[in-house]
Parts: sequence; C-alpha cells; structure tokens
Amino acid sequence: MATGSTRFTNPHLTSLRALGRRTVITTTLLVLVFATVLQGCARIRENRAEAAYPPTGQLLDIEGTDVHVKVMGDGPDLVMIHGASGSMRDFTFAFAERMSDRYRVILMDRPGLGWTERPGNAYEGAWNARSESPRVQARLLQAAADRLGVTDPIVLGHSYGGAVALAWGLERPDDTAALVLVSAASNPWPGDLGLLYKVNSSPAGGALVIPVITAFVPEPVIRSTLSSIFAPQSAPDGYLDHFGPDMTLRRSAMRANAQQVNSLRPHVVEMSAHYPSLRMPTEIVHGTADTIVPIDIHSEPLARQIPGANLTRLEGIGHMPHHVDPQAVAAAVDRAARRAGL
Repeated sequence: MATGSTRFTNPHLTSLRALGRRTVITTTLLVLVFATVLQGCARIRENRAEAAYPPTGQLLDIEGTDVHVKVMGDGPDLVMIHGASGSMRDFTFAFAERMSDRYRVILMDRPGLGWTERPGNAYEGAWNARSESPRVQARLLQAAADRLGVTDPIVLGHSYGGAVALAWGLERPDDTAALVLVSAASNPWPGDLGLLYKVNSSPAGGALVIPVITAFVPEPVIRSTLSSIFAPQSAPDGYLDHFGPDMTLRRSAMRANAQQVNSLRPHVVEMSAHYPSLRMPTEIVHGTADTIVPIDIHSEPLARQIPGANLTRLEGIGHMPHHVDPQAVAAAVDRAARRAGL
C-alpha cells in the first residue's frame, strides 16, 4: 500500500508558463524603453521650442504663479487676450503694434499657454484632468493687470479669449471700460468638440497620447492645421515662424489647452445667463465664414444678450479677422474707446 503520493508535473505546461513570464517581462521592458524614448523625444522638441521662443515680456509672480505680460505703447489701457492653442505672439505678429500708437497695449499669456503657468498644483501633472474656468483665468490676469497699474481697460478677447474677456467683464463690471469680442466663443454649441479634445483632456490622454503628438507630429500637419484656422483666407507670410507652434505642442500646453476647451461649454452656459447684466460698451466683430466659432451660434445671440452691443459682421471672413481684416477690428476698438469716453 502506498504511504504517500507522487505529484506529476506536465513539462509542456511548465515550459508555457515560463515562456509567458518571459513574454510579460520582455513586453514590460519594451514598453518602459519606448516610454523613456518617447518622453525624451518630446523633451528635446520642447527644449528647442523654448530656446527659440523665450519670453518677450516680463514674468510677474502672482501668488506663486508666473504670468507672462508685455506692455507696448501709451494711451488708454487695452488688454488683449489670445485664443485657444495660442499665446500673446498671435497679437505681437502685427496687430498689437498697430494699436500701440494710441493705446497702452497689455498682452498676457493665458494659464498654461505661452510662458504663463497654471495657477497651482491642482492643475499640474500628466494625469491631471482639471481645467481653469474662464472666470479663474480672468481673475489671474486681472491680478497681473493690477500689478501693472491697469485702470478701466478696454478688454479685447479673441476666440476662447473672448470667453475670458466676458468673464473679466462679469467679474469686474465697474472698472472695465469696454469689451471688444473678436470671433468670441460666448454661447453653448450643439454636439461635441470631437474625439481628440476628449482624449487629450483625459488623464490617460494627457499621459499617453499627448507625448506622442509632441514628439512626432510632422510639419505638414502643423501647416494644414494653420490653414484650417485661417480658412477661407490664408495666414500672412511669416506668421507661422513668428507664432512658434512648437510652443503650443509642448506637453503641458497641450494638456492645458485641451482641458480648457473641452470644459468650456458649461462655463459659457453659466456666464450667458449673466450677459444681460453687462452695461459697458461692447463691440463684437465676427466673420460670417468662421467655421470654428460660427457667428450664428455665438456672436449673433451675444449681440442680443448684451444691452447696447454692436455687432460688426465681416462678410466672407473666417476665424482670424485681426490678421485678415485688422482695420475692421481696430475700428471696433476705437468705437469702444469713444463710447467709453476714453
């Protein structure tokens, strides 16, 4: 009679298990190597961009957050707030200088873009999914403006910057002389923004997808994107080199931009209920061929929501009127100044 038992092991099963462990280890190592190379490639591109496009103004420490500002000219204060995927360099290409002969132009990079930091650790990190509302952004820029001694400014906002300009007016209705809203995102839109914004604004997208874009997006894609932004017109000669798209392609900037844009809709829903309370002179400029921020969804309703607002429709003009029809935008600023008694 047997007093014990013998345990038999299938040699083929043992071999498969060992092969499986080796495969997992090898795959993990390959993923780690790829991630390291990917982040390194992204960092190289970011370093080149930051070396090529250093700050052109000054960095103000606003409660621990660096805000990049630039002041040009003399006269009544005119604050300019850029749109999504941008920086103050959009204005310094030509329009800011055009206005600096009769205004003190105050340019600012919005949080997370250009050289302005995001306001606090709550918005930092590859896995972060939080975004700054237009009101939060306006308060940070207002604090920087206060530091510069800005008083009763005309506040001009383009595209997403128009939402921040509206938030500025709502936050400080008594010391905002006038608003100039150019192709401004101001009202809720139907449908979604698209898969890329959803992915890039998510923790996984911020950590895994954005580094791939930063590291490897090719020049033809950049030029095609720029063409779509200016359509049906074309970007001015030299604009791309001046603007520096690789600054926008930095991982931190792409995360900030995607999160801010993807979360904008509920904020304009909230703000739009308060537009009738805005009493400062408001000039609205919008191209009828703008397919990025359509006039019928945004500026036409906005002109009815703000008492006394004046809408200038630019026939056949797309999303960038301050470049393709700068005289119309300059005229709107001058009208706002006259209406405000400046």
